[in-house]
Amino acid sequence: MALSSTIYKFTIALSDLDRHYYDTLNLTVAQHPSESLERVMARVLAYCLHAEEFLAFTKGLSTPETPDIWAKSLDGQISVWIEMGEPAADKLKKASRVAEEVWVYSFNSKSTVWWQQEQAKIAPLAVRVRQFSWPEIVALAALVERTMAFSVTISGDSAFIATGQGECELSWQALKD
Repeated sequence: MALSSTIYKFTIALSDLDRHYYDTLNLTVAQHPSESLERVMARVLAYCLHAEEFLAFTKGLSTPETPDIWAKSLDGQISVWIEMGEPAADKLKKASRVAEEVWVYSFNSKSTVWWQQEQAKIAPLAVRVRQFSWPEIVALAALVERTMAFSVTISGDSAFIATGQGECELSWQALKD
């Protein structure tokens, strides 16, 4: 018998001060049985960083040929392709051919090793790479409830998250622009 996904329902008051984007997001996020809560929250944060009308979560881990998050135009073209974790350079090469923008958000304790190994292969690609702080992702995951409302305020290279359970700040660094 296959394990089923865990469903999270988030209402997020989003304030992106850099893009002057302000919205209330109602997200239903499925956590794949093999996915950590830290990865789920890294996906949610990446979604917030790129929030726009056509942005959507894909089937993620169960469909390896697609990104974790994407935005498609009305004619079906991929405008934004977002990968989480440590994707292979070959997948990013394919993504950069089919999408206008490609982003990678690395977030776990092995990010630095992955980047050292893949940097030379990714360097020539039109891909932007960001690394979330692993301890801060862990702190954010500790605040999560299955149904919750929280606020995310983005400014510069950090986001301030306030929940009913507490607050945390999450930062990232640009590994490649």
